[in-house]
Amino acid sequence: MTRLEGRSALVTGAASGIGRATSILFAQHGASVVCVDRAPEVEATAKTICKAGGRAIALKKDVSDEADVAEFIHTAVTEFGGLDVCYANAGISGGLPNMGELTIADWHRVLDINLVGVFLTVKYAARVMVNAKRGSIICTASVAGIRSGGGGITYSASKAGVISLVQTVANQLGGSGVRINAICPGLIETGMTKPLFDRARERGSEHKIGQLNPLRRYGRPEEIAGAALFLASDDSSYVNGIALPVDGGLSSSLPVVPPRM
Repeated sequence: MTRLEGRSALVTGAASGIGRATSILFAQHGASVVCVDRAPEVEATAKTICKAGGRAIALKKDVSDEADVAEFIHTAVTEFGGLDVCYANAGISGGLPNMGELTIADWHRVLDINLVGVFLTVKYAARVMVNAKRGSIICTASVAGIRSGGGGITYSASKAGVISLVQTVANQLGGSGVRINAICPGLIETGMTKPLFDRARERGSEHKIGQLNPLRRYGRPEEIAGAALFLASDDSSYVNGIALPVDGGLSSSLPVVPPRM
């Protein structure tokens, strides 16, 4: 069953990882997809979709630039006749510096992409969707935005901001027919987490990655894409203003020593 047949979707951060997997899955379910990223590899995502018989275009844009955001939302509307789904997914990690090492420039670099970029994407997508009286907006937050221990200071603060933004905007859009939700991924193997995975593989400890969650494993971009498809589709028609953890159960507990099985 194609759950997004005849709909248009836009995905930021579509050059790799979660954004790429989601763009491809949306297309497989019938959506025409605008793939946005500042990395040139976004072209490959759109080509993969088109080669499989889907409809997609790639735009090399920066989500932290308001003019770029306004342009890619406008392009989605003009190219595909509207905007039914918008996934504000683009983000960066910011590393794991100690608080004393952080500079204002560090904060701006992470917040401009992870929070301001999400705000701008939501702002311009919502304008289109409110006029149409329908639409689903999805934002990538993180388990790091729920409590500490999932990322660096700037990254965690930015993702907590995304969760608050989603909750607040859901209420501001009340009665408009537009829904907005956040996905909070746990540890997923993407370009952002590549250094962690590379180090673990070099040490021969890859099997330990993700051992603190009840599933005892890390996640794949396709598993986050599945959650995004649910939130994009009519299957989630009564889901609004939530922060959905997709983390193997990591956020269900305070830190514990895993029991021996």
